[in-house]
Amino acid sequence: MASVVIPAHNESASIARTLAALATGVEPGDLEVVVVANGCSDRTAQIARSANPPVRVRKIGQPSKSEAVRVGNATASVFPRVHLDADIELTGADVLRLVQPLIAGEVLATAPRREVPREGCSWPVRWFYDVWERLPQVESGLFGRGVVVVGEEGQRRLDALPRMLGDDLAMSDAFGETERRVVAEAVAVVHPPRTLRDLLRRRIRIVTGNHQADAADVRRASSRTSPRVLLALVAEQPRLAGPVAVFVAVHLTARIAARRAIRAGDFTTWQRDESSRMKTLRGVASGARS
Repeated sequence: MASVVIPAHNESASIARTLAALATGVEPGDLEVVVVANGCSDRTAQIARSANPPVRVRKIGQPSKSEAVRVGNATASVFPRVHLDADIELTGADVLRLVQPLIAGEVLATAPRREVPREGCSWPVRWFYDVWERLPQVESGLFGRGVVVVGEEGQRRLDALPRMLGDDLAMSDAFGETERRVVAEAVAVVHPPRTLRDLLRRRIRIVTGNHQADAADVRRASSRTSPRVLLALVAEQPRLAGPVAVFVAVHLTARIAARRAIRAGDFTTWQRDESSRMKTLRGVASGARS
């Protein structure tokens, strides 16, 4: 009923969990799943090959998400097409919910409602996400969910995009508000960074990617955060004054730190946080003992 393309770079801590979730709520053969292990130095490919039901695994030597997506799309044979990050939990049942509006011709792209568990996160990280999740563009956009689903027409639009560091933002902004939909009945579990340091690493990558998107003119004005929006949040909920201050501080720090990459034109270095995967490692180990 759909093809799921999963680019995976050193995701041995999360790929088993991701594939187990996809197998939930569907029958074997309902989904074509393609995992593209790119530039891996761990057991990502081996773990994916041991999945039940089986999935298709491709290996490429280059550690590149955009190239992995290209290879995955060339391998996949079914539409709708589900673009799924390797560290995101999305059930097969929710995949079916996401493809229905596309099959019905109602929109060109869908994404699930996001769930961002805060357990184990430091208080600056929790406060940051308390603000971030309330931003209008974050609520309505398809980015930041680790999942974008498109039909054939939507995929052609994505294929025409330049290769971007902030690929999910570019994918979201490729569609107007009436062409995309957040399906509230489907849920993606997005594990946030647990430490402030790892949050900054993620935000530096995002700031760098946003700059690239602005330069390529593929970012919509509605995807930007204005001071007016932040002030309105505090006016509506005064308790958010502290979290908004943390949000602004993180954003400004990330902007300053991203200047070197932007000046160098480095839009390929992937600033990845590892702390969001720590819980997965413990969960796998715990599951093996139980």
